[in-house]
Amino acid sequence: MKIHEVELIFEEREKQPTVIKVVEGETILEAALDAGIHIQHNCGGVCACTTCHVYIQEGMENLSQMEEREQDRIDLADNVTLESRLACQCQVFGRVKVLVPDQSVYLGH
Repeated sequence: MKIHEVELIFEEREKQPTVIKVVEGETILEAALDAGIHIQHNCGGVCACTTCHVYIQEGMENLSQMEEREQDRIDLADNVTLESRLACQCQVFGRVKVLVPDQSVYLGH
């Protein structure tokens, strides 16, 4: 079982950057939740919404390929860039640096 590091950087000023350990093949969302870090995921992490939209700053090559289902969904997210992914769909296979957008816009956050 390989363990990798994911560095999470947050747009929300009160949240400090942190590095979490990820079991190879686990998603960014799963690893964050396991580490006690909340990333919004209104659909429960099943690729049915865009609330877990993140930006991959480094290590895109260390993530699973974006499948058509994720591509269709990510097109509906706000402020999409070439670095956009859904945290619930990104399986980790190496070191990754992730920017988590300001999630305070979501009700209940």
